[in-house]
Amino acid sequence: MNYEGNLNPKFRGRIAIVVAKFNKTITHRLLKGALGKFRELGVSRGKIDVYYVPGAFEIPTVTGALVRDCRYAGIIALGAVIKGETSHDEYINRAVSESFAQQAAASGKPLMFGVLTCSTLEQAVARSGGDSTIRDKAQAAHFGNKGADCAEGVLEMIDLMNQIRPKDKDNDEEQEPNG
Repeated sequence: MNYEGNLNPKFRGRIAIVVAKFNKTITHRLLKGALGKFRELGVSRGKIDVYYVPGAFEIPTVTGALVRDCRYAGIIALGAVIKGETSHDEYINRAVSESFAQQAAASGKPLMFGVLTCSTLEQAVARSGGDSTIRDKAQAAHFGNKGADCAEGVLEMIDLMNQIRPKDKDNDEEQEPNG
């Protein structure tokens, strides 16, 4: 049997989005993409809570607290770390991604990693909705919005995890015989 999550906006609980304020121009575009995708898919804005943190490094602190909060069916992290003159970005990217992955695996809760790790501002712009004035086909091939991708992904994961978790053990098809 095959299992796959669907874009099913009917789920229990809420969705949390944690957004880094650092590189706000980019992260605002990611948030706008996520909220727009949720609206397009029929998820009420009333089911979505947005938490703002200073930067990407602070995301795991808040997502860790939210993972333990039973009201959230899924959590999205949005941020943008853009390479500078030092290797600082590498340390931030590694710390945030490893912590986030550990939280997801330990909790079994759908967590979507929408933290951009780009070498240039242009790459970040392209991955947060792109710039419609750019006509370069090579650059246009990378257009998209990671926030919108995460919105779809969290809905698919919520649905898939609901397929995996038994809803009612008394109704399982393969019950062991009594006796």
